[in-house]
Amino acid sequence: MNMMESIFLLALLGFCAWFWFDTQHCQESTKLIAKQVCVELHLQLLDDTIALVRMRLKRKKNGKLSVQRTYQFEFSDGGDKRLQGTIIMHGISLEILELPGYMNRTISPV
Repeated sequence: MNMMESIFLLALLGFCAWFWFDTQHCQESTKLIAKQVCVELHLQLLDDTIALVRMRLKRKKNGKLSVQRTYQFEFSDGGDKRLQGTIIMHGISLEILELPGYMNRTISPV
């Protein structure tokens, strides 16, 4: 293995590690947002989990490219119904929050 291959593999490994940590950080932030919104609206975040359902690259208003992640979670108002909420994060910033039946689409500037 020559020097260029070693540098490339090291850079690739570094990128993968950064991406994994960035995704974990974003997921923790998203879960915190979901919990806070459920508490404010007197709802229950079911199963205490959120699920990543989509990931793509998207430009911010300033032109920088970043990762947009879409998460879904289930919540309830204490009844038997399981409702589905959606949170879209752009980088680690909230972009869209949807709680059908409880909150109209909330769009935050990114």
